[in-house]
Order: sequence, then structure tokens, then C-alpha cells
Amino acid sequence: MMQQHITSAQKQIIQIAIVALLLIGCIAVLLPFTGTLMFAVVICVTIDPLRDRMLKLCRRRSHLTALVMSALLVVLLLAPLALLSGTLTQGIESAVRYMRPIMEAGLSADAPEWLSGLPLVGPAIDTYWQELAASREEMNNLLRQLVDPTRRMALATVSILGQGLLQLALVIFFAFFIFRDAETYAEALRNGSRKLAGELGCRMLKLAASTVTSVMIGIVGTAAAQAFVAMIGYLIAGVPGVAMLTFMTFIFSMVPVIGATLIWLGAAWWLYDSGQTGWAIFMVLWGMFGISSVDNFIKPILISRTSSLPLLLIVVGIFGGVMVFGFIGLFLGPMLLALGQVLIREWLALTEYEERFSA
Repeated sequence: MMQQHITSAQKQIIQIAIVALLLIGCIAVLLPFTGTLMFAVVICVTIDPLRDRMLKLCRRRSHLTALVMSALLVVLLLAPLALLSGTLTQGIESAVRYMRPIMEAGLSADAPEWLSGLPLVGPAIDTYWQELAASREEMNNLLRQLVDPTRRMALATVSILGQGLLQLALVIFFAFFIFRDAETYAEALRNGSRKLAGELGCRMLKLAASTVTSVMIGIVGTAAAQAFVAMIGYLIAGVPGVAMLTFMTFIFSMVPVIGATLIWLGAAWWLYDSGQTGWAIFMVLWGMFGISSVDNFIKPILISRTSSLPLLLIVVGIFGGVMVFGFIGLFLGPMLLALGQVLIREWLALTEYEERFSA
């Protein structure tokens, strides 16, 4: 009898060990794709209402619906990023071709009139320009100090965009299967949350979905605001292709760190290269104080209006999430704080109930 009990306990330990090893193996396999998969889930959760409408139009054919939704993501996300990558590469090559004759032939003896005519600092700039023109070695050293970091940064940006293209393609690949089997995954999540935490689990699942949607609304709304402000600047400065530039600004305003800066800097460079130096300076100032500043004010306000989280927790969640998790932290940070807020409230309510009951 004792021997049978020991054998049964050993079998149970072996079963637990096998399950644990299996889970560890699954986590190890999925770990490199965690961020990409979570981003695909975020996109699918956010545009789920559009997917439901498309499902009705496709007569409940989930495969066709998933294909149409994935094609839409390719057009809206992948194509603009690929276009910008190619444009940026050409821009770097043009900048290198532009700088090479200067490094080989040297600067002209006099500074441009617009530069030497600046109030207060114009004469000092003109004097320094003449010194650089007279000393070829000093000029080359200065150009290297400016060109080398700029070239490295530009090449790093191209590399990041290239990696982003691959990751985004993988996101759309994952999104296709999530769109196709959305009902199955949603039911599994509901059942799992109900078994783990009952009604509280269901509430937290709804809260997570609503928080993710609120953050996405904030990101898209902020991008639309930045694109609108940028469009005004493009129109004032007379930059050609305003519609295309506005659309590109909207798309890349959703990308952290880089954002719309590449677009309005490119417009400023075109103005400068066309001889419109004053408008180029205006475009840079408009981008710095107009377009880029929108992100710091509009995004937290939009998210707070569509979420139950206080504004302070939203700001902390966004910046803290990005610092810890990267881009996906934009969604994870506020979502984790929202779930933590619910758990703390439930615990406080339970503690208060127990104190009253014991009294």
C-alpha cells in the first residue's frame, strides 16, 4: 500500500515536471516574437469593430475577411514605411553627393548673404567662414565632425526602418490568423479568465481591451492632429505634394522617437536645397514648436477621455511602459496600471467588508 502511494506521488511529480518543461519550451520558442505578437493582438483588438463589419460583408467567411483586413494593413502600414525607407536611402546618397564636392574643392571665400546678413551673429559667422575657407584642414575637420555623426545616425535610422519593415510584415502575418480565428481566441480568453478569477477576471479582460483601444485612439488621434498642423506648415511654406506629405506625417507620427521628424525635416531640406532658406528655417521652427509639441499635450488628454485611468497614471504608464518594454510599452504600460488599479480597489473593498463583518 505504501509502495503504491509512493509510485503515485512519483508519477504526479513526473507529470508536473513534463508540463513545466513543456511550458518553458513554449515560452522559449515564443519569446523572440513576444513583442511582435502582442502588437498584432493590439491592432486586432483595436480594429475589431471594422473586422465585424467586414465579416458581414464577406458573408461570414472568416478566411476572406482575414485576407481583406491583412491587405488593408499592408496598404496603410507596410507600404508607407517601405516608401519612406527608400526615400531616406536616396536622401542619404544625395547628401553624400552634395557634401563630397565641398570637401574636395573647399568652401567659397565669402559666406552666403542670408547667413552673413543675420543680425548680431552675422559678422562673426562671416569671419569664421573666411577662416574656414582659408584653412582647408580646419574645414575638413569641421565637416567630418558634422558629417560622420549625421551619416551614422542616418544609416542607423535606415537600419531601424528596415527592421521595422520585417517586424511589421510579421505583425500582419500574425494578424491574419488572429482575424481568421478571432471568435475562438476570444472565447478561450473569456473561459480562461472566468476560471482563474471568476467575474473579476471577465471584468479585467474587458478593462484590458478597453485600455488598449483607448491608447490606440490616443495614438491615432495625436497622429491626426500632428498631420493637420504639419499640413498647415506645408501649405504656408509652399512645399509640393502636400497631400502625400500629410499622409506620411500621419503614418509616422505613430512611430516613437523618430515620429514625424523625418518628414518635416525632409520638407525643410527640400526648401533649403531649392534656395528658399527663409522658408526652410520656418519649416524647422514649425516642426519643432508646432508639430512635435502636439504629441506631448494631445495624446494623454485623448487617452484620459476614453479611459477610466487618471491622467497622471496614463502619462506614467506611457513613458514608463516605453522605457521598460519598448514600443509595445505604449499599450502595456497603461493597461498594467489599469489592471493594477482594479486589483487594488477590489482588495480595499474586500478588506473594508471583512472589517465590517468582523466588527
